[in-house]
Amino acid sequence: MSQNILVINSGSSSIKFSLFDMTSETEQASGLAERLGGDDASLTLKYSGQKTTLDLAQSDYRSTLSVIIDKLTEIGLLETLPMAIGHRVVHGGEYFSDPVVVSTDVMDKIRKVIPLAPLHNPANLAGMEAIAELYPDIPQVAVFDTAFHQTLPAKAFLYGVPYELYEELAVRRYGFHGISHQYVASEAARRLNLGDQHGIITAHLGNGCSAAAVVNGHSVDTTMGLTPLEGLVMGTRSGDVDPNLHQFLHAQKGWDIDQITNLLNKESGMLGLTGLSNDMRTIEQAANEGNERAQLALDVFCFRLARQIGALAASLPQLDALVFTGGIGENSRTVRAMVIDNLKVFGLSLNGELNADNGDEHGVISGENGPKVIVVNTKEELMIAKEALALV
Repeated sequence: MSQNILVINSGSSSIKFSLFDMTSETEQASGLAERLGGDDASLTLKYSGQKTTLDLAQSDYRSTLSVIIDKLTEIGLLETLPMAIGHRVVHGGEYFSDPVVVSTDVMDKIRKVIPLAPLHNPANLAGMEAIAELYPDIPQVAVFDTAFHQTLPAKAFLYGVPYELYEELAVRRYGFHGISHQYVASEAARRLNLGDQHGIITAHLGNGCSAAAVVNGHSVDTTMGLTPLEGLVMGTRSGDVDPNLHQFLHAQKGWDIDQITNLLNKESGMLGLTGLSNDMRTIEQAANEGNERAQLALDVFCFRLARQIGALAASLPQLDALVFTGGIGENSRTVRAMVIDNLKVFGLSLNGELNADNGDEHGVISGENGPKVIVVNTKEELMIAKEALALV
């Protein structure tokens, strides 16, 4: 029997998708529909070493998802409809600590936490609603970026603000990238034969960045908070700043709350520090060519990450491994080396040759002594497909 699972990540004007054959856990096709609703909307589909681009002018979620499934059927990857569709959902609030089969009640709860993820949850919902209209017989599964972090203890998720704000508005730290943190922590424990009792820190580094402390497979602390703005310096996000910065910028520059929030989310981070780019590859090249602000941004990025890793270690019984993942974590030898150089107090060391090769056969890049440092390629879409298959 076919075990095809379609994984969907609906954005504000895009749909990213992957099709998996779960009998072998292989990705058969992937693609991206972007600029939905516009005259230049398009769909790019990759499969069997081929790449196809289709015009989707004035398409919406419903019509685009229909085109995706029709095209996958046309090229022979789907003999029947997928046995399930897995959705990545950014925010589940306190409602969801595990993946769930999508129902009217589930969608209502996702809708209730839209204020916590106003850019993401409406798009995630739109994808579910479109599938429900088009293919009501296909089971849908929601997998939440926040769910893995629902095991955080209260001492880690509460802010030092009036408790009534938590009771009334659920103001607390939630954490994100949970699908990735869960996968790479589990994979690192397996590769390193750590057994059931272990302490791991995972660093998911891309345009968005977060780190997490994982004890025996459970998240106990993480760097992102109420929203994905908290924590590490990122591509365009500031990460942690003094909360009074808002008042200071309002008083000094006359900016309103929306301007300041936009600045911190879209004009800060590595882009703001360098004035060049939010792409780490461009920044590293500029630093190598002598650009002082690019080098300064690298120093800030790596130091802030190292400092947060040190803080996360307070949640662990012992530090067995540090995991690098995400586009930067998997590919930037420079960032990994600079971060480890700031963490010598934990006995962490780097094997230069292994780091240059992005790790040995297990992804290990550390020296012989101290906790292991390992590179694990994240597989968020496969993780969603596995969760969907398990539920249906």
